[in-house]
Amino acid sequence: MEIYKKQTLSETFSVYFDKRMVRILLLGIISGFPWVLIGSSLSLWLKEDGLSRSTIGWAGLIFAVYAFNYLWAPLIDRIQIPWLTNKIGHRRGWIVTMQIIILISLVCWSFVNPTANLALVISIGLIIAIASATQDITVDALRIEQIGKDEGKSMQAGAAMAVVGWWTGYKLGGVIALNAAEYFQKAGFENYWQITFLVLGIVVIACNIGLMFVHEEQSTERKEAQKQTDQIIEEKLGSSNLAIKSVTWISSTIAGPIISFFKKNGFKIALGILGFVFLFKIGEAFLGRMSIIFYKEIGFSKTDIALYSKGLGWITTVVFTLLGGLFAIRSGVIKAMFVSGILMASTNLLFALLAWSGKSEWLFAIAVIFDDMAAAFATVAFVAFISMLVDRTYTATQYALLASIGTAGRTTLAASSGALVDWLNGDWGIFFVMTAVMVIPSLILLWFMRNKLKLK
Repeated sequence: MEIYKKQTLSETFSVYFDKRMVRILLLGIISGFPWVLIGSSLSLWLKEDGLSRSTIGWAGLIFAVYAFNYLWAPLIDRIQIPWLTNKIGHRRGWIVTMQIIILISLVCWSFVNPTANLALVISIGLIIAIASATQDITVDALRIEQIGKDEGKSMQAGAAMAVVGWWTGYKLGGVIALNAAEYFQKAGFENYWQITFLVLGIVVIACNIGLMFVHEEQSTERKEAQKQTDQIIEEKLGSSNLAIKSVTWISSTIAGPIISFFKKNGFKIALGILGFVFLFKIGEAFLGRMSIIFYKEIGFSKTDIALYSKGLGWITTVVFTLLGGLFAIRSGVIKAMFVSGILMASTNLLFALLAWSGKSEWLFAIAVIFDDMAAAFATVAFVAFISMLVDRTYTATQYALLASIGTAGRTTLAASSGALVDWLNGDWGIFFVMTAVMVIPSLILLWFMRNKLKLK
């Protein structure tokens, strides 16, 4: 009888030194950076141009496209980008195309005044969101495909590196955006945000250069599986005319992944999983949507926000994401989800304390550190959780579906965050307390499912 020896901490940590983790890190950076553009940058731009909290909150509805990107995920699996696919690969071809769209959108933003033409600003932001949501489908698929099917520990480590990369793109992108805006504002430029977006366009170009170092397997396995599924459906339908071929294509690429998910988990557990994914990070989303507005209203400058929320926050996020990955590997992803949920609820209360105490740099730093620690644990556990649930036959579509449902909760409901603060008459303390209790329903769902999920 073989005796299982538990890995030492150093042995567990060694998985991060796999060269594939560097590739996954780069993919995460590419995925996270666009959120700076349509998140904190757009929010602060609108705030400093005199728009209301409610308007800024509702503008965040553009994030809702992330909740529906699974609808076109099958198209991205099948449709090839002319010329680019042959030159750099199917996945990378799609990513580069979306990056070009984001770059053009930033150039367009640089010519628009939000006060005079808010609708155009939001429309361009929507285009960025669609391009970003589309690229995320490919980024996640390419990330998962870097790891072998039976490499469970590497998958969890990859989830941690993807989160580190995402937060690196988001946090450091925010540092660049805020410091650039502050610099151009102090230099006397009235259109300092418009100039900042041109600077951020340079970051987009750098991301595309980095993408060329990410390896992509030219595998025919997925295509062959799709063809086999098509043939089975066509045989059952008993015909091969154009109409039947269309029905076959839709069935095999859209319905197939959904049916597979419910068959694998059972109907009740599958619904429970979807409910949990939808609810888990709503509180964090409410806080995140309004945090930069709160920082400005309490008296912090853009430089302060860049230092504490972005710079310091990035360091904290990187450290605790890696630790969160180790915790998930050694303790199991289910336990990691419970711990991270409790941490998120607890740390939100620190912002309530900051709101009630007034401007305090040391309390601001503490709140940011603990919030980013909780967010890091939660995100890496969440990414590992849904990565381990997907069927490799439908990697891109199923991951996109689960990620989209999680995003739906964070974007659609969190869009009312500004209106909620206004309804509370600007009582930020009560607002943050309310965000702390929002995680409870998801943890209740997870508790009832914990023994039925085939995850450890």
